[in-house]
Amino acid sequence: MLCINIFKHSIDAFKPRYSFGVRRNYSSLYSVSKKCYVHLLIFKLLTRSVMSSTKGTKLALIQLLSVDDKESNIKNAIKMIETAKNNSADIAILPECFNSPYGTKFFPKYAESIPDGATSQALSECARKNNIFVVGGTIPEKDGDKLYNTCTVWNSKGKLVAKHRKIHLFDIDIPGKITFKESDALSPGNNYTIFETDKLKIGVGICYDVRFPELGNIYRNEGCNLLIYPGSFNDVTGPLHWALLLRARAVDNQVYVTGVAPARNENAEYKSYGHTMFVNPLGQVESETEYQEGILYGYVDTDKITETRQNIPILKQRRTDLYDVTYPRL
Repeated sequence: MLCINIFKHSIDAFKPRYSFGVRRNYSSLYSVSKKCYVHLLIFKLLTRSVMSSTKGTKLALIQLLSVDDKESNIKNAIKMIETAKNNSADIAILPECFNSPYGTKFFPKYAESIPDGATSQALSECARKNNIFVVGGTIPEKDGDKLYNTCTVWNSKGKLVAKHRKIHLFDIDIPGKITFKESDALSPGNNYTIFETDKLKIGVGICYDVRFPELGNIYRNEGCNLLIYPGSFNDVTGPLHWALLLRARAVDNQVYVTGVAPARNENAEYKSYGHTMFVNPLGQVESETEYQEGILYGYVDTDKITETRQNIPILKQRRTDLYDVTYPRL
């Protein structure tokens, strides 16, 4: 509506302010022309902005509130995915530990096998019924006598196409602020994870994985144009590093980056920082939530990636005669 109003105002400015047979006021005519040019320029820029913001693959970043009731969490997740589909999303992304509270004492109780557990079955059916890709945040996974913090990915046919086990476990000790050790309950994963849609190649990391730039570099080298990090930072590390790390991974690799967090539960022992975020290849935060439950939408425009890499060609400017890092091919 703003664009339309500016355009209408610009067209109105073309109307003559003088009559034939009457001496023309050229200074007034110059003023009108200048005003028309400014309005049309603004209209062009706004139109281009609106068009570019709705181009490409539409993501739905779901900041979900997790409670103690697993069944309730699953139902809420399905409802939010359906809402995302109704808003024309191509990919729905859930947060870390969406089916359970986050904490080492909860992992054994809420853990399931994949893909035959209740959560996996629900996500598979939801993806199929809604014809949408679903990145299933993470759930505690039980495999034999080991537990993992695991992200599942389901295509629009309901098929499991990827499974990422958190590689770097969240073990930190900041005296007087927070101590947490995932390794007390979880085992680390040992694989990189990439999946593809019809338009995108996507790399997956989980929460603490975002702190390690090498993982993002590998995904970039493999041709990924989007990195997804379900993650639950807290009130100590969140304000310090959440946005910084997501933006850094975007700038490092000139790709889109998403950080999808749980909504804040004030009754939980571990309180999520929230702030689900969508970052473009220039490292700009295009959209962001705060603490509340909701859905954040964003578009991945691969032309934007190409433009960024052409304008700032850092990938071609690396001095491999002075330094180089060799990563394994997947």
